[in-house]
Amino acid sequence: MYQFPDEMRKTYEAMSIPFMFVDMEGDMAVPILVSDGFCKFHEMKREELMADFDNTLLSRLHPDEFEYLHEVSQDFLSKKKEYDIIFRSKFADGYHHVHATGTWQTMPDGKELAFFTYFNMKKHEGQSDETPDHRLFQKDSFYTDPLTGLPNLNYLHKNAPEKFEAIRSKGKIPALVYFDVDSMQSYNSRYGIRKGDELLLLFSNLLQYYFIGSMILRAADDHFIMISPLDTPKAEAEKGLEPARKKFANKLVKLNKEFIASAYGNITGFHAGICIAENDMSVAEALDHAKQAEKVLGLDLSICHRFFSNEDNDQFHSERYIVENIHQALEEGWIKVYYQGILRIETGKAFGFEALARWHDPNRGILSPAMFIPALEKYSLLYEMDLYVFKNVCEQVKMRFEAGLPLLPVSVNFCGKDFDLIDMAAELNKIVDSYHIERFEIDKSYFIIEITEQDMATATESFNRQLRDLRRSGFQLWIDDFGSGYSSLNVFSRFDIDLVKFDMDFLRNIDEPKGANREILNAIVAVARRLGVHTLCEGMETEKQKRFLMSIGCELGQGFLFHKPESLDPIFERLNTGGGHLPCETPEERARFAVFME
Repeated sequence: MYQFPDEMRKTYEAMSIPFMFVDMEGDMAVPILVSDGFCKFHEMKREELMADFDNTLLSRLHPDEFEYLHEVSQDFLSKKKEYDIIFRSKFADGYHHVHATGTWQTMPDGKELAFFTYFNMKKHEGQSDETPDHRLFQKDSFYTDPLTGLPNLNYLHKNAPEKFEAIRSKGKIPALVYFDVDSMQSYNSRYGIRKGDELLLLFSNLLQYYFIGSMILRAADDHFIMISPLDTPKAEAEKGLEPARKKFANKLVKLNKEFIASAYGNITGFHAGICIAENDMSVAEALDHAKQAEKVLGLDLSICHRFFSNEDNDQFHSERYIVENIHQALEEGWIKVYYQGILRIETGKAFGFEALARWHDPNRGILSPAMFIPALEKYSLLYEMDLYVFKNVCEQVKMRFEAGLPLLPVSVNFCGKDFDLIDMAAELNKIVDSYHIERFEIDKSYFIIEITEQDMATATESFNRQLRDLRRSGFQLWIDDFGSGYSSLNVFSRFDIDLVKFDMDFLRNIDEPKGANREILNAIVAVARRLGVHTLCEGMETEKQKRFLMSIGCELGQGFLFHKPESLDPIFERLNTGGGHLPCETPEERARFAVFME
């Protein structure tokens, strides 16, 4: 008989869904594990059930069902035919109709076990808003998903409006939910297509168990749609929809946790967009809104659901505008490169600049980076923006040189995903080489590659290889946003870095709570110095902050106190009118500070 690993057994036995695993001993089916939900279903203790399993269940079976159930069970166990039946079983208050389904589950060691789930139809009578036609929908290929047996999109288009009306006729409000099972492509690659199908079946079963009486459909691939009544008791009507929304959300959270715990491999669960279809909102509009809410969630794993709001609608259309216009913006120069100076705190001179993208849209004015950068990253287009900025920085080296400006190092931000989409190291080397920067007496150390700590923490092997290639080519490597919520000191040992840049929140909250950030910055600066890693702090806006950074030995500062971001145009204009430029350190001074002094 199959032996479950202890942790797996504990996890399965603790589940609230009524199910059991069965192993085969010759021609005999032997139950080897039952869930807490199964024990509760039969109103018996696990020990009692397992002691005399067959006699216990057969004694409760309606006499007229014995032959039918035996035949279907034998076909399933010996020939692996379909097991999806309804039979009568005796409970304390009489016979109930029980819906049972069976599948074959392949365990980690390759062993196949029969897996049965049970649903007490009597217990939930009256909770469904389905008409008989909805409960027993036509099972043909046009209306049915072949994998899960659920209705498909054709069924949705035909019957969903009637479902909305059925819910509203009972004085309730329809809620339409659009589900996306996370990272299915990765799951299929890691565990195989068969395991991926089993994961979708698991999700289908859990949805039906948690949302009894709801219309549940499989859309396409890893997407599911559900129409369910929002539970709005009259006693809470004066409170509006918030209690019902909270109850609905809690149910989704519980479902997500059980989905993650029940899966064969490692998964992150699902994301769900929810639209409360108030007034006379149509199914099509509700589905569109639910999809928008789900897209707003993006890759955020801290929450599995989001209710649609008007803000989501605005954000969705803004994102669509950005994605649909990014190529025109790059081709026609709507994206401008701005430079923000970086201060050498000890000398008061500029060490270098950070290159920043600014979108000057002819139709919408200046778009905030907080709007277009996340949108481009979500749709895997940010690498095009990052390369555009880098090319402009290379191109403007000649302009700065000819204008008589000192050529200080320039940092350019890159997203970790950039390195997974293309060979970024090869591309950056190719770009720099094409501009023949040696003419201006600089080398690749003039260019600094900034990558956030969050991206470093999740770096793939391809990403790591490209970072090593960039360092060997002579580029500098900085870690950006250190301390923004993903901090780990092992970045100092995992990566060959030149500088760590502290997130601006350290300075913004320098005295709260109890001055903890002061101590943290002081300690990390000291550690970095001992390791030969330089330090910079963003968000320097006051003289007090500047003095503090100097007192702890932080070498560089960046913020509005020293320099606000600006394009080359106003810089050249000041030069032409005799206004000069920022005081800049010389190459000799930079070389001196590059070596830590004891």
